[in-house]
Amino acid sequence: MKIPDKQENIAEYLLFMWQTEDLLRACNLDIDQVQRSLIDSSYTTDEERAKARDWYEGLIMMMKQEGVQQEGHLQINKNLIIDLTDAHLRLLKDPKESEYIALYYHTLPHIVALRAKAGDKQLPELETCFTALYGYLLLKLQKREITGETQAAVAQITTLLRLLSKKYQTIDQQKEE
Repeated sequence: MKIPDKQENIAEYLLFMWQTEDLLRACNLDIDQVQRSLIDSSYTTDEERAKARDWYEGLIMMMKQEGVQQEGHLQINKNLIIDLTDAHLRLLKDPKESEYIALYYHTLPHIVALRAKAGDKQLPELETCFTALYGYLLLKLQKREITGETQAAVAQITTLLRLLSKKYQTIDQQKEE
């Protein structure tokens, strides 16, 4: 199992991390169960397995320390949403970002509809988008039927998050310079 590159595609990385949190919960945050279920089948060398075990063990410790054993997300993942939201808001205020702004306003009705369905209007817009994509991925894994309306919303949200990830990558590189 290859960890997506956070610098290359922040959205894919965040979805991967949410999935990892759920996989660790499915293994009851037990590193030996993680070893049997995830590590042994995904990594070929002893060195890779040892590195993976250390990584998963670190995540398990953080999940326990932060009290997200049953639900919720690690602070490191919440911070990514905060960073992405900051980039998103800066892009919306930048008149040179007309492509992003137009795409956002085209996506906004889907976000509003999803928030209304979820009943949590306090959830930040980008978190609503990620929750929708993650839910969609879970539905696909369960081979459940997905409505055309949901597929259209997911396609639009995916397009927005893909562009945001590219813009974020550029913003992140500029911060480092």
